[in-house]
Amino acid sequence: MFTGIIESVGKVKSMQPTGGDIRLIIESDELDFSDVKLGDSIASNGICLTVVDFGSNHYSVDVSRETIVRTALGTLKAGHIVNLEKAMLPTTRFGGHIVAGHVDGVGVVSKLQQDARSIYIEIEIPQELAHYTATKGSITVDGISLTTNLVQDNIVSLNIIPHTAQVTNIAKHWLVGSKVNIEVDIVARYLERLINKSQASAMAAPSPQSQITEAFLADNGFMK
Repeated sequence: MFTGIIESVGKVKSMQPTGGDIRLIIESDELDFSDVKLGDSIASNGICLTVVDFGSNHYSVDVSRETIVRTALGTLKAGHIVNLEKAMLPTTRFGGHIVAGHVDGVGVVSKLQQDARSIYIEIEIPQELAHYTATKGSITVDGISLTTNLVQDNIVSLNIIPHTAQVTNIAKHWLVGSKVNIEVDIVARYLERLINKSQASAMAAPSPQSQITEAFLADNGFMK
């Protein structure tokens, strides 16, 4: 589990094809590796990936074809800057929102312009994810917990403050046409499932049989 508050950025050192999958190596002089262990989870551009090897300033992960297909990871190249966050601890200050690191789909930056000191951005997200978003709600983009300004159809607008732009890959790599990983609010996903389950159960349940019969009506004076 993550918070969407980026700890540092890293650089893609290499992407090595391995039997149809990819071995991804990311290096960072900013991330604290002192408590990293094999099997730990590190969100890399919002994708929860398992550490299979690491050193003093780098870690390796294996990426399955499922992850390659469902995320923007396939657009990465050696030298590309990525956002990094280690899995949260029970003692971590919860500064963002609940982030699972399970990418729901890929969005496209459709507008990007300066807005005073911040950057105004519009992202076109997959249509099937639009109903999970809400104006002034939370959304995760490339692992960054962000608050939406406005949601119109499947266009999400955001304002990125200077600090966020500087400590993430936004200022370095986001351009009009850039593909980004999208994770919707996990609470919205589970609410939808609960509601759909309740509705399906209600429709499947047999209708209660009425206890009112002609004999009952006659006995109680409603029929002559």
